[in-house]
Amino acid sequence: MSDIHILIIGGASLDTLDGADQLVAGGAGMYTAMASRRSGASVTLFAPRPEPVPAALQQVAASVSWLGPTVAQQDLPHFEITHRDGETRYVQARFGAEASISPASLPADLSGFDCVHLVPLGNIRNQYDFMLACRANGARRISAGTALDLIDEQPDDASALLDGADFFFMNEKEAVRLFGSMAAVRSRTGQTIFVTQGSDGATVVQGDIATQLPGVAATVRDPTGAGDTFCGATLVGLSRGHHPVMAARNAMPLAAQMIGDVGPAALLLSSPPPGSPTDERVVVSPAQISRIAALISELEDVTPYAFTGPDLPRPGHPASLDYFFASTLQQFSFWSTNGGRYERPLVATVDGEERKGAFYLFRAYLRWLESSPEMLTPAGQAELSNADMKAVFRADDGTHPMPALELHLQLARQYGRDMLALGLTPQEVLEQVNTSATPLRTLFQILDHVGGYKEDPLRKKAALLAIILQQRPEAFLASREDKVPPVVDYHVMRSCLRTGLVDVVDNELASKLVGRQLLSQAEEWAVRNAAHHAVERVVSESGKSMGAVDWFFFQARKRCPEMTEPRCSFCAVEPVCAKRKELFQPVRRTSFY
Repeated sequence: MSDIHILIIGGASLDTLDGADQLVAGGAGMYTAMASRRSGASVTLFAPRPEPVPAALQQVAASVSWLGPTVAQQDLPHFEITHRDGETRYVQARFGAEASISPASLPADLSGFDCVHLVPLGNIRNQYDFMLACRANGARRISAGTALDLIDEQPDDASALLDGADFFFMNEKEAVRLFGSMAAVRSRTGQTIFVTQGSDGATVVQGDIATQLPGVAATVRDPTGAGDTFCGATLVGLSRGHHPVMAARNAMPLAAQMIGDVGPAALLLSSPPPGSPTDERVVVSPAQISRIAALISELEDVTPYAFTGPDLPRPGHPASLDYFFASTLQQFSFWSTNGGRYERPLVATVDGEERKGAFYLFRAYLRWLESSPEMLTPAGQAELSNADMKAVFRADDGTHPMPALELHLQLARQYGRDMLALGLTPQEVLEQVNTSATPLRTLFQILDHVGGYKEDPLRKKAALLAIILQQRPEAFLASREDKVPPVVDYHVMRSCLRTGLVDVVDNELASKLVGRQLLSQAEEWAVRNAAHHAVERVVSESGKSMGAVDWFFFQARKRCPEMTEPRCSFCAVEPVCAKRKELFQPVRRTSFY
């Protein structure tokens, strides 16, 4: 039995494809439900149920818990579909009994479902009424889809439905109809929008952050239901606590597989869904992972860091949560370039002592904590000025050493505005998290809507915040049982590359890393994604916590630094290190790390 439970409102149809006589299983609800099932969820379908169940739908009926009124086969929805130029066209659409199902017949308690998804039902007003009923019946998160012709017929209802959903799925034509253009697509704070774009992939919209994902290669036999398949698989990823971009990325291969056959055949398989394609230019080294994990497992001093000391709040400080929420999102981009190459890291003197990168920032933010703690609240961050940021980051010599000051200001403001829009303070976030059955998942799902944290699909800063909340003396985050994902920054990537935890098999990319040249987004992702998986496996095989392993690799910045020769004799992994000293971390300006 799966621990993920999805309710789909709207069901199956019996369709005719390209004029053939044979009826095949169809329907947005059916495709969404079967994609969720194939992705590992337990699925409940609320829709008219035919009696007897026709042959085309028997495997569907056996795979889900099917609630709803019993109807004759001829009362099921029916669509006549043709495929031309890679597009699906509906020659005829009859919604049958599905258009008459009532919210009054829903189960009284929907709180046990991780997500409820609403298909169009042939009438957006009916779909919206179901949304209101689901909220009243305790639904935790509600997803919805739409249809182009229904948007044209019921534009006001479509807007209300869009505004009310936690997740909204549509194709590019529908997005343009609702927003005017793809560039104008925005989600409200707390909402995520997914726009499918055929072979061009998909766009994930979190507020004003739009992430474009490339398409997955596919042989197209029947594109019907591709968007619904993507939706169903994405909902399972979201329910498991995956970042929206990663949930979408991991859903796309199943949609690509599904359209390679006729109807839902690929969704009826019992095998696991296909995995997300990897960039083979950088690969993990299982043997080296095992060697380093075994060595680390024996080191008694590989322990978590308590995040205390002269640059950090004293234990018990009443504004510590405001401090850590506001400062951790700023842990990125402590280096400068010259002529398209890495030049140097941020090193400057603040309060009489030279500090580098992360601890320069922590110490700078301590100024606000000590003199103006209200500046660290969401309201204070939302209204920061350029002068405020310059003042807090100013070095003792009067210079402003932060290489990406405007980006830091932008994220500070967005953090504050998103938190205010969500109606949350850091203290209230922790109250929700610590009363949840899944504290870490709940924390990440909240941060996925908060500026400074939501942008990164690998959640480096969100994971770092979770570790801080777990490891501080106050133990802000009650549960330490949930596994924190890897905190992949440039120090971790440099360690992975030099120790051989990952291998760069592409000569051009290897040359750029050695030359410390600026990388493209895809090149940077190849390195970082491989490092993410490598560290994840080191944690698993070593038996150490993520916090302990992260602190070990972070301290490597002193043993294996950016600008001077590595001091291998001081490094605990020296006996098994690959000693690829010439390799350097990806050089790309990003707010992720």
